[in-house]
Amino acid sequence: MLRLVLALGAWLLVSCAPADARREVLLFAASSWADVAPDLEAAFEDAHPELDLRVQLAGSQVLRLQIEAGADADAFVSADHAHADALRSLGWRSRAVAKNALVVITPPNDLRIDSPSDLPRARRLVLAAPEVPVGQYARRALTELGVREAAEARVVSIESNTRLVRAKVLLGEADAAIVYATDARGVDVRALPLPLATPPTYHLALRPEDPSARTHDARTLAAFLHGPGARILARHGFLAP
Repeated sequence: MLRLVLALGAWLLVSCAPADARREVLLFAASSWADVAPDLEAAFEDAHPELDLRVQLAGSQVLRLQIEAGADADAFVSADHAHADALRSLGWRSRAVAKNALVVITPPNDLRIDSPSDLPRARRLVLAAPEVPVGQYARRALTELGVREAAEARVVSIESNTRLVRAKVLLGEADAAIVYATDARGVDVRALPLPLATPPTYHLALRPEDPSARTHDARTLAAFLHGPGARILARHGFLAP
């Protein structure tokens, strides 16, 4: 009888245990990481089976506001340093993790724009909002090119992240848009390089340190993104920081 009771108790312990006892690591990432995020998740979890990486994507400015409002993220990839640096007062620390480039995208059959200097000829130009990193980079590049005022006169829509900007061209609702070079991969658009003196740079910020396992797990994620993850980012078109 004793053996039966012990066996039943052991079965109950197993059956009541959570199906997934892995520790969750929550990464807030800029929307331009949408394509690379699944590969990063799979590779990270293969390397660290005790951890479950969850990636939440949105514009960097939105993610920053969510963290400032109390969102319990473990790490944050911003598409610029400004939104990452803004969290320093909350104890977050950051460093560069990758770079990108800017391109002007147009429908593949639209040959009126042969270079970024032709943007003032676009009938419908779409940019990201000024507070969005890609929107800031775009306006800086247009200023360096000397066509910002003329190009902005052609803007018909301002979007909250780079994927929404790209979507306007894919849906036929824009003749030109400025996005990251990685956004132009694998979609039916013409991509014209848009020079920028200081290229777009992503910064990885980690939650404030404490004695919990979460600090260790955030560091593990950072080491992965600067190591094996960097090779995955490179395969998706991102550049070394």
